[in-house]
Amino acid sequence: MTAPRPGPSRPSGSLFVVSGPGGVGKGTVVATLARRRPDLEVSVSATTRSPRPGEVDGVHYHFLREECFDALVAAGGFLEWATFGGRRYGTPWSSVRTPLASGRPVLLEIDVQGALQVRRRFVGAVLIFLRPPSQEALLERLRLRGTDPEERIAERMRIARWELDQAGAFDHLVVNDDLDEAVAAIGRILDGTR
Repeated sequence: MTAPRPGPSRPSGSLFVVSGPGGVGKGTVVATLARRRPDLEVSVSATTRSPRPGEVDGVHYHFLREECFDALVAAGGFLEWATFGGRRYGTPWSSVRTPLASGRPVLLEIDVQGALQVRRRFVGAVLIFLRPPSQEALLERLRLRGTDPEERIAERMRIARWELDQAGAFDHLVVNDDLDEAVAAIGRILDGTR
């Protein structure tokens, strides 16, 4: 699933990863943090899924055909990649290499599988686990989204239990029970690490 890391071995910027179970609020926390921190480069992931209404290629994701994704995997073009819900997602090296080389901090918003790959492949990456206040709160958030049937929500909760068990592999744990507090906590982590 991974290939040797291309490019310089010691970029001057810092790499931060925000991860956690689906429905925990990663996207909202990262978007809020990005608005408050213009110095922060938020990486754009690639995916093989179709765009949702309102999503723009190159802004929300790089939407790729399966064969293009395969070619990037074969060429070692991903820092990390994983399959989730039958679709593939990954972080292209091109999304992180330039800002890191220029000294800018880079933030990835990725799933737990991907974060664990980054841990193995990028020495010095700072992993932040975003946790719900409880599994019950996570279940409620998934239901309130209104995008998945109950059987899919049950599957997401099964995956979430595994993901929650991986929190010990992360450098920092932030509970997302209040948006402003979670954003402030991650901001302090970024400031303390850089």
